[in-house]
Amino acid sequence: SSSSSSSVKRIVEISSSSSASRSTSLASKPSPAVISRKGGRRARSSVAMNAIADEVTKEKPKTIYLKDYQTPAYEFEHVNLSFQLNEEHTTVSSSIDVRVQRKNETLFLHGDKSMQLDAVLVNGTQVADERLTRTNAGLFVSGLPEEDFTLKIVTTIKPQENTALEGLYKSSGNYCTQCEAEGFRRITFYQDRPDVMSKFTTRMEAAKDKYPVLLSNGNLIDSGDADGGRHFAVWEDPWRKPSYLFALVAGNLAKIEDSFTTMSGKKVDLRIYTEPHNIDKADHAMVSLIKSMKWDEDTFGLEYDLELFNIVAVDDFNMGAMENKSLNVFNSRLVFATPKTATDADYAAIEGVVGHEYFHNWTGNRVTCRDWFQLSLKEGLTVYRDQEFSSDMNSRGVKRIGDVSKLRAAQFPQDSGPMAHPIRPEEYIKMDNFYTVTVYEKGAEVVRMYESLLGKDGFRKGMDLYFERHDGCAVTTEDFFSAMADANNTDLSAFKPWYQQAGTPIVDVKTSYDASTKTFTLKATQTVPATPGQDASQKKAVLMPIRVGLLDKSTGKDIEIASVNGVAQEKGTTTAVLRFDQKEQTFTFENVEQDVVPSILRNFSAPIKMTTDLEEGDLLFLMANDSDPFNRWEAGQTLFRSLLVKLIADETNGKALEMNTKITDALRKTIEGAKAADADKAFIARAMMVPSESELVEMLEPGTVDPDVVKAARKFVMKSLAADLRPLLEETAKANSAAAYKNEPADRAMRSLKNTCLGYLSYVDAPEVAKDALERYQNADNMTDKIATLSALSDKVCAERETAFDAFYQEWQHDPLVMCKWLSLQAASGVPNNLGNIKALLTHPAFDIKNPNKVYSLIGGFMSNPTTFHQKDGQGYEFLADVILQLNDINQQVAARMAGGFTR
Repeated sequence: SSSSSSSVKRIVEISSSSSASRSTSLASKPSPAVISRKGGRRARSSVAMNAIADEVTKEKPKTIYLKDYQTPAYEFEHVNLSFQLNEEHTTVSSSIDVRVQRKNETLFLHGDKSMQLDAVLVNGTQVADERLTRTNAGLFVSGLPEEDFTLKIVTTIKPQENTALEGLYKSSGNYCTQCEAEGFRRITFYQDRPDVMSKFTTRMEAAKDKYPVLLSNGNLIDSGDADGGRHFAVWEDPWRKPSYLFALVAGNLAKIEDSFTTMSGKKVDLRIYTEPHNIDKADHAMVSLIKSMKWDEDTFGLEYDLELFNIVAVDDFNMGAMENKSLNVFNSRLVFATPKTATDADYAAIEGVVGHEYFHNWTGNRVTCRDWFQLSLKEGLTVYRDQEFSSDMNSRGVKRIGDVSKLRAAQFPQDSGPMAHPIRPEEYIKMDNFYTVTVYEKGAEVVRMYESLLGKDGFRKGMDLYFERHDGCAVTTEDFFSAMADANNTDLSAFKPWYQQAGTPIVDVKTSYDASTKTFTLKATQTVPATPGQDASQKKAVLMPIRVGLLDKSTGKDIEIASVNGVAQEKGTTTAVLRFDQKEQTFTFENVEQDVVPSILRNFSAPIKMTTDLEEGDLLFLMANDSDPFNRWEAGQTLFRSLLVKLIADETNGKALEMNTKITDALRKTIEGAKAADADKAFIARAMMVPSESELVEMLEPGTVDPDVVKAARKFVMKSLAADLRPLLEETAKANSAAAYKNEPADRAMRSLKNTCLGYLSYVDAPEVAKDALERYQNADNMTDKIATLSALSDKVCAERETAFDAFYQEWQHDPLVMCKWLSLQAASGVPNNLGNIKALLTHPAFDIKNPNKVYSLIGGFMSNPTTFHQKDGQGYEFLADVILQLNDINQQVAARMAGGFTR
């Protein structure tokens, strides 16, 4: 699954006693005898069968521990599911072929208390009530046969009342499912755990006029009409899968179609389904899917294994997307794109997430997790794969900068806060809240370090062995680790703490050059700070790859690295990979003929916080000359961060603020570089970015942070640069303003550079700036430019701002996804009394608290606005608490995400 980039699930248990969905509970209500489709009678749902043993007491949150893992006593070989989809209720029948692994054990089936249990039959005979014990968590069945048997369960559910958007629910009148991590237990009673892998056959029946499209996993093997204006479809998935990968969609949907021929010559039909009025917005997603399939074959030799691949876009979805086998379900914001409705960033996100979910077919579906503690096994690995895919499709350097920026803005704070946890945790309460930036983004960095340590060929060998050993299995992070080590015959034991320790390692580097011995020395020390449940004394040194290049001070060019610590490097090496695995370690580069400036941690080769003894002149030199795009950008960011930390201290102490003119001059040279014929304008736009307030907060001592002071210091830098560079910014914006929209890499780079310049110019206090921004908004022929100009106006108190925001609403009020952008921009605004504006938007027609996208846009945007959220009067905190309490009665997953604002 793919977490939303704007907000991820936090480890917060909102409520232990209330149901995740506020749908009417059927569990405690006996039902009359139910007439089956063929006219037969089904067993009566008894009061005893639906009585919940622990209903009278509030259950405390139960902690699940990795150390308590046991293999299942009963394996489910094959599952036949039948869905009777009706407007008032849905009846679900499951028939399971059970294989007994350990005799005489009670079988526990997960099941939400919102379901009505109608029948439990073993080998065709109803199980006596005294052998059934129902709790808030599920159903215990005792007295089972010692030999293999068939288990049948019948439940009744109400998808239309399921506001939690887990299990089976309705979105815009259509049925859809979301079963990861624990949604299947809201559909039927089942061993809802990832190590129970079964083959599924699914039959569904519904009214043909309202639900003409019926989809599930695998291949369509039968379909036809049924009585009463209904129809049915039967889908069979030949691949074993856990219940979290089950999917069902039924509705009135349109589709676009294409095909892909695999490397073995097999034709795969590709279909993307949307509501009819959105079908014109799915073309980019289809192109992205085809690119993903080809890339996975070329890069990892992984071929798609069925003859059909479906994607369905839905408006109401808690997450970004879901990799259900052959039937991916997507949040519509990660499918729909046209130039008029989507920004360049949206197009990039769609390409990346479509790739991510497709790549899960192997890293997640064919090889899945043994238990949820291993979540990063599939998510960290697949994020790494989608990052590499996007890098190959676009600018690799710019992509890496964006990924690291996200890591620093979201994951580093989590790693230093009260919710810090390892990528493979030891315990959890509610699994839905463990889909975090640590598991995903830091997990991806851990996978990337394997590639840095082993090289691309070595990493590929490890991947090949991983699939050879574990295809069709549910495995652990240790299995992946072993495949990497064994395939390369290398000792990686010092790498294991990355899976077990929370916290971001802090690395300090001291350097020196000895002209007499012609050696350059790099001395590194590492520490891992204390985190909740893990004292600093418990933390171990970890193996990390440190990529280092050496630049000739006289020419600015990389020199060839001959040997390090006596170990010869391959001829032509200009970047050495240092294996840093001790608390303190020295690396000596031999045969260095001249003094050099080191480029350390190239491509951000390890997810660490690093300090060095490089001086301002060295950083300016690297900013101008480094061949590594990330470190060229990082040199500028380090200069900005040092300046801003000093200005924050000066502002706190009442000192006058002064701009560093050397930084201004360096930025001027960077922008002037856009005039070159071969200029990388996307990189230049990135290099112009000043560290965000959120990133700066992480550099300050806890307890000393004043968001107003941080904002004032950053605003001073932006205003100073805008004033000093105004003519150049205006010239660059004009030179990169195209007459008409094109969606090509060069055009996207020009838009990025132009809009970055306009962002700077918005800090100029001159009426003509606001007037120019409004004119640009009115003349824009694409959403990227419209949003950029709205953003430039959003912090200004002027008539142009009101005109532009009102015009945007009038044009797009009937497009829910576009309205999310309108809400988000206003939530992030720095205008006075913006909290009052945000409160008013809660009752605006554009907002719907039941729709996760709207909540993430407005409330998530508010949480990312430091000065508004952290108002000194505490009203921002009070407002968020009230919203969370309201959300908790609607959708606890979304409520938990919003509660994450209090954990930083």
